[in-house]
This record gives sequence, C-alpha cells and structure tokens, in this order.
Amino acid sequence: MSIEIDQVLVSVIQRRLKSITEEMGLALLRTTRSPILNEARDFVTGLYDEAGDMLEQTEYIPVLAFALQPVCKEIAAFFGDDLHPGDVILHNDVFSGGNQNNDVAAFRPIFVDGELVAWAACKGHQADIGGAVAGGYNPDAREVWQEALRIPPLKVIERGKRREDVWRMVFANIRYAIVEQDIEAQIGGTAVGERGIVELIGRYGLDTFRAHKEELFASTERMVTREIEAIPDGTYRGESTVFYDGVTDGSEMTIRLEVTVDGGGIAFDYSGSSPQTPGFVNAPYAATASATMLTFLMLIDPDIPHNAGLLRPIRIVNPEGSFLNAAFPAATTFGNSITGPTSDAIMRALADALPKTVTAGWNRFLGFAVSGDDPHRSRHFVDILFLALKGGSGATWEADGYDHIGLINCAGGILAQDYEMFEIQNPLLLERHEYLTDSAGPGRWRGGLGVETAIRIEGEDVTAVAFGDGIEERARAFGLFGGAAGSVNASAFRFPDGGEKIARSKEIVRSIPPGTLFRQRAGGGGGYGPPRERPAELVAEEVRDGLISPEAALEVYRVAVDPETLEIDRDTTAELRKR
Repeated sequence: MSIEIDQVLVSVIQRRLKSITEEMGLALLRTTRSPILNEARDFVTGLYDEAGDMLEQTEYIPVLAFALQPVCKEIAAFFGDDLHPGDVILHNDVFSGGNQNNDVAAFRPIFVDGELVAWAACKGHQADIGGAVAGGYNPDAREVWQEALRIPPLKVIERGKRREDVWRMVFANIRYAIVEQDIEAQIGGTAVGERGIVELIGRYGLDTFRAHKEELFASTERMVTREIEAIPDGTYRGESTVFYDGVTDGSEMTIRLEVTVDGGGIAFDYSGSSPQTPGFVNAPYAATASATMLTFLMLIDPDIPHNAGLLRPIRIVNPEGSFLNAAFPAATTFGNSITGPTSDAIMRALADALPKTVTAGWNRFLGFAVSGDDPHRSRHFVDILFLALKGGSGATWEADGYDHIGLINCAGGILAQDYEMFEIQNPLLLERHEYLTDSAGPGRWRGGLGVETAIRIEGEDVTAVAFGDGIEERARAFGLFGGAAGSVNASAFRFPDGGEKIARSKEIVRSIPPGTLFRQRAGGGGGYGPPRERPAELVAEEVRDGLISPEAALEVYRVAVDPETLEIDRDTTAELRKR
C-alpha cells in the first residue's frame, strides 16, 4: 500500500524524535551518579531504526556526535534474529565500532507487535573501565588490554531478566560501584526512548512512520547536499600536528587531510597521516569519524536534523594503520583527544573556501584524571577536572571566540561543572578560578579567553593522569587571516614540602600527598583578522576588565591605555594605528 507523504508530518515526527532523545538525556542527568555524567554531561542519547540507521541524536558532548550508529549496526548484525523485547546490550569495544573504551553504550531493541522497529541507546563516559590504571587513562599502555575491559556486543538483560552471571563478570572487572549505578541509569534512559517510540508509532501506525522516516532521511540529505554545493568545487589541503606520543620525547604525529568537494558530495581523505604509535596516542576509526562530522556540522546550517540522511553525501577515507585509525590491538584511549588537531586540519583546509564560516584554532586539550580515596566520606573518587581544562574557542568572521567554553570535542562552558558540586563530590578545594589575562589570541575578533585554576588536593593515595596536548609553543591555537595565536597550556603540582612537579602532557603522577596545590592554565582561542582593526574603545574596555593588559593593548592592538587611570589616550592611539 502506497503511503502519501505529508511534509508537515515529516517535520512533526522529526521534532518528536528529537524530543525523545532529549527526554532520555534528562533522565541521565537526574539519575547518574558520576559528575562526569551528571555535571560534565559526557554522554549522548539516540534513536535508530531496525537496521541501525540514525533516526535522531542529542549530543551532550560533541565528540560523541556519531559514535553510536556504527555500533548499532554491528549489534544488529551480530545478534540477528536473537533479539527480543526487554533485551539490553552493552558495548564499548573500539575494534567493533566503539570510539573510546571508557564510553560504554547501552542499546535496547524496540518492538511493536513482535516486530523489531527501532533501537534506543545511551552512551556515557564511565568513571572506570578496568585496565591497569584507575579512571581508564593509561599513558603507559601499549595494547588495549592494558587500558580497559573490552565489551564487544554483550547481552546483559534478556527478555527483561538480568543475566546475573554476565552482569557480575563485567562489574567484577571495574573498580568503582558508581559505574554499575551509572550503567543502570543508562539502561533506564533506553527505556524512556522505547516508551517514546512505541507511543509515536502507536499514534501514526508503523507503515506511516516508516514511509515518513524515509522521507525525513531524503530531505535531510537534500539539505546537506545544498550546503555542500555552496562550497566551490576543488581539492583543499590542511595539516596539523599532535605532539608527543607518550613514549618517545620530541615525537610528533602529522594529520594530512585532503577535502574534495565535487558538486553535492564531499570527501575527507586522511591518507598520508602518520602511522599508529606504540603508545595510546591513537584513534579508532569511529573517533576520527566523529571528529570529522562534528567539525563539518560547525560549517553548515545548524538546524539540519541529525539522522542517517546527513551522512549520505559525505565520504571519509581513513586507511587502517595510521594513528587516526589504529589496527588491533593498539592502545587508543587518547583518540577522542585527537579531535582538536583533526578539527584544526579541517578548518585550515577550508579556510579559503569558507572564510566567513571557519573558526581560528580552539585551545588544545590538556586534561588531568584525578583519582584516589576521599577520607571525609570513606569512598573512592575520580574526576577529570573539567573546570580547569576548558580554554577558549577560536574567533570567526564578525564574532569573538567563546570564553572558557572548553574543547572543540567536549565544549560545555561554565555550566559543564558546578563549583559547589565539584567540592561536594570530591576531596578537592577550589582556591582560584578566573579568566586568564592576555590568553585570548589577538585579532579584529579575538579568540575566547582561557582560565587559570588552582585546586587544593585533600584526598589520600591520589594519582593524577595527564593526558593532553598544547604545552608546546607550536600547539597554541592558531590565528586566521592576520589573527594571532592563543596562549599555551601549562600545569604544575606544588607539594606541601615546597617541591614542584611539572607533568608532561602524557604522564602518570602517583602518590600525590594531601595538601598539594594543583595549578593549571588553559589557553585561549586563536584570533581572526589583524588585531589593529579591533575597535580601540573595545580594547580599552577589556583592559579595564582585566582581560587584556595595558602592555598587550599597546604592543599588539596599538591602543594606548594609561596603566593608572585605564583611560584611552586617543591621540597616541590614532598615531600608533596610523603608522
């Protein structure tokens, strides 16, 4: 029977699918226990059709933009007909579609009248996933088994009944009870998705739903094709560098990218990028694909729905064996953090083709996963210190970068971790947290400001894992079209005895004593356009606010501001800019 397509109904179904994924997200925000999930919102919720094609997603963290569809297809193919109402399947394996070992997904097949019609899934970053180091980040890892417990498609609930032997085997290999509680919350989130899909199909009927789903995919594809057609045909090239593989001092890995635009299609080709490393500075295919897609989404209409139609005009070439698509059994936990350099290569490649759409460089990732014992609450704790790592974004045409937004792969801004909850949940005392003067890359439109943070560690048996980039001068967020680079990342541990430890960008710092002061500077984003074209009054205002120093105003922006009165000297400024 032919179904007549109602374009209004297509839009209604799309909006309802989106709202269901948002309801799933609200469930996770209110039921998960780890601050990584309920504060930093390091998760994604999604709905997929019976074949695993994306119906809709809500990404609470950008790097998970397309981290579920490949896994859903893998699970559907693996179980085949052995799927039943009430089943729940876990997965994290990076060698069967996963993007990072710590990012564990729960999938629920959805049935209507005994027929598989869709999937609901929630994926979130877990506080621990086994392996040699608590928290899951192990710069010393040389293979996947030293990083994590691998979970290929694994049915933990069958026909509504939990398989206790399988469940106990999984969580016997994970350190913290909070992870079990968070996985239960994710399973609850999939139940919210199931309820929404069953109600939606019950309202319109399965045949009508499927017909309009196909039209939704097709209309999304047309929207993306139009966006690509607006880019001049041609081949564009961009490069970026990742610094230090965690094994060999001074090592560098190069991302080499060719972007080919041909009519309504676009291809991202990473052939020629550096080979995979012996350490954990590698990405699985899914992580690089997500990095590519989240950056591409920044360059097109933000209102385009997130479904399988979005992917049809896009091709990604990423040969196995490079550090952007490492072969089994490589360590890959750092893969999500390579998103920043991957985005840098894309922005550089497309800068001339899309000068009013691209951004200058975002601050590179430098994170610390801190774990240990909380003597005040007699429990273990783990936190990634999201507060301290969030630098500035790159500026773009007619807009400054966002201050303290975070990384391009996990932007969340000031809302990503509440200050009071941070101290309640961890034996950590926040002593300083403020914008970092002169951290923004100068430009006609400046980059976003970075931050300076000081945290007093009050826990016991504390270990901090440094995993990141951006401590090298060449890793500063780059400027575009005459704009300058943002500031560099930096960190240090000051121990109670007066000693100091400056961690490398990939290193495990063990046995940190109580009373240690941890300080971190997250750099700013790159500037866009010549700094001397920035309005002098705006520069003077930011000097008064402490965002730019009088010295930088004079030397970089050519704006003379009296250091005592903080008033602009208009005559001197006019003469300086005239020169």
